[in-house]
Amino acid sequence: MVDGTDQPARGFTLRRGRQAGSRWQIAIVKRETNGCNHKTCNYRVEYGDGSFTAGELSTETLTFRGTRVKNVALGCGHDNEGLFVGAAGLLGLGRGKLSFPSQTGRRFGRKFSYCLVDRSASSQPSSIMFGEPAVSRTAVFTPLLTNPRIDTFYYVGLTGISVGGSWVKGITAAQFKLDAAGNGGVIIDSGTSVTRLTQPAYTAFRNAFISGASDLKRAPGFSLFDTCFDLSGKSEVRVPTVVLHFVRADVSLPAANYLIPVDSKGTFCFAFAGTMSGLSIIGNIQQQGFRVVYDLTGSRVGFSPNGCA
Repeated sequence: MVDGTDQPARGFTLRRGRQAGSRWQIAIVKRETNGCNHKTCNYRVEYGDGSFTAGELSTETLTFRGTRVKNVALGCGHDNEGLFVGAAGLLGLGRGKLSFPSQTGRRFGRKFSYCLVDRSASSQPSSIMFGEPAVSRTAVFTPLLTNPRIDTFYYVGLTGISVGGSWVKGITAAQFKLDAAGNGGVIIDSGTSVTRLTQPAYTAFRNAFISGASDLKRAPGFSLFDTCFDLSGKSEVRVPTVVLHFVRADVSLPAANYLIPVDSKGTFCFAFAGTMSGLSIIGNIQQQGFRVVYDLTGSRVGFSPNGCA
């Protein structure tokens, strides 16, 4: 969570990243002015959405079904405010040195996976696994890329998107390229809800979807969604298929992962958004129902459909 020197009365330079939690937004980390007093080190981590956690940095022995892992750095959060209020804690799953996978790499082989159930699911829980059993044999894998400037994010190569069985014209791999200076690129993010694509790619993608869904009645936009439909009174509709084309892996999304309800009146919205930032983000709505596998030893990320069963 904290990255710097250990002098009691001085601030220090901290790394941007998500090492303090599963939220992959860029965090600004600051030491409290009292620093380390009476053998206690304070931390404070702020996220891009205004959420923050503050408390004391410590080490602990963790036990997982009889497996003990000693000296794991943890933050004891005394003041946790923002979108994660009510959660028991935050589990850092990034690639940084203080993330859980990095600290327990020797024990679990630097492999983990999770499956996020649909938000409307009331009985079936989401799950997370560590070690060799976390690697699904049915997953398709894409190589992990490395950003020389930011070491905490999981970058992947996105080469295109298909709608209704056809590659979307106007979307190119160059729009998602991570350059040598560390700009641009695409990350897999369990903390961001909605997938955000660079604006030119999103516009082409959205227009292709609208064209393929021309039989559906349009509705006004909602929040950050600019493409919505009135499906009130309908028990079933036909929508275009959507496939994300990663390097060496094609991921076909269920309709529920890209057309989602936003109210109780039957309004459904296209669950993507554009961004003026050069960074594109694959969010957790699009990951729902997949077992997303992080094989850091093999430097790859995999997707296994129907992975929550």
